[in-house]
Amino acid sequence: MAIVFADTAWVLISSALVLFMLPGLALFYGGMVRRKNVLSSMMYSFVVMGIVAVLWVVIGYSLAFSEGNWFVGGLDHIFLVGIDYTSTTGTIPTYAFVAFQGMFAIITPALISGAVVGRIKFKSYIAFITIWSLIVYAPVCHWVWGGGFLTGEALDFAGGTVVHITSGVSALAILVFLGKRKGYGVDIIKPHNVTLTLIGTGLLWFGWFGFNAGSALAANEIAALAFMTTFVAPAAAGLSWMAAEWWGTGRPTALGFATGILAGLVAITPAAGFVTPMAAIAIGVVAGVVCYNAVILKGKLGYDDSLDVFGVHGVGGTTGALLTGVFATVGAAGLLSGNSHQLFLQLEGSAITMVYAVVCTLAIGFVLDKTLGLKVSVSEENIGLDQTQHGEKGYNF
Repeated sequence: MAIVFADTAWVLISSALVLFMLPGLALFYGGMVRRKNVLSSMMYSFVVMGIVAVLWVVIGYSLAFSEGNWFVGGLDHIFLVGIDYTSTTGTIPTYAFVAFQGMFAIITPALISGAVVGRIKFKSYIAFITIWSLIVYAPVCHWVWGGGFLTGEALDFAGGTVVHITSGVSALAILVFLGKRKGYGVDIIKPHNVTLTLIGTGLLWFGWFGFNAGSALAANEIAALAFMTTFVAPAAAGLSWMAAEWWGTGRPTALGFATGILAGLVAITPAAGFVTPMAAIAIGVVAGVVCYNAVILKGKLGYDDSLDVFGVHGVGGTTGALLTGVFATVGAAGLLSGNSHQLFLQLEGSAITMVYAVVCTLAIGFVLDKTLGLKVSVSEENIGLDQTQHGEKGYNF
């Protein structure tokens, strides 16, 4: 198929937008931690850009998108063998497709870092994201987008299952080995700079237009639809989270509104190119309320997910995946269009992904805990990981 230059330009721009989400994520997470961990928290997002970018080109892309079997791709494109500047995927150069998908591979493990900030050894974090990217992300990506057993079955336009469910449930699983932060549930642990988090939210929303609309892999009407749904769903989610928080606590917070926006972005991701803008508003409203209550439930259950990765990404991704099976009308039919089977497929795909990601993450965590060790010492946690892991301070007054 001949290259369409407009499609190529859009995918390249979208790839850059998705990578731009990493600094946005660093600011979003960095503002929510304590001052002594701001640099280490941001480093978790930035170092992934280096590690996974190289890993993706060396073997990750091949495992995800080479012709393999129902479970994982083969090694046909290890080191990008068989691909050069003349290769095409659809209407774009294959290098553009590799780059775009590589950005997704980068941001997914970075999301997990929000659950472990202030507790995990840096060398163990590097080992974790390296192994996790190969045995969790690449196979699930192959299942859904690369010709595996969920391809053409479960709907996932831009990564509700591949990105958010995998990262969200894996974040919850790794906490088994890390335990709670010192003082959790006793001391008041507050964000040190919500201003940074709000800036990060804006950058994430901006980059998310490339994340979702770029997944059309063309400058066409589906990209425009995904752009519009990515515009309205997080707006609705931010408002519904704010309303739920206002009702529950008597005060709407800036942090709550920002987190609601993120919940809406997560929830619309699997549905972006399959639903209308009005359906996207409904998805956003539901996601804001559901994720807010998931975060509240965390306090009652007592697990220490530092920055609510499971409550926002795990729960939000699952909510979006299921609601895609309800509201899909563009290029697919959901429950409201008379196809109840699609909702079952969404549930099945989500459940299989959850079980696989949790089992693999527990296995990785067990091995690393017994070898490198996962959690920093109590004294290191007290001092802060900026100094103990990196020899730096975020603020030198």
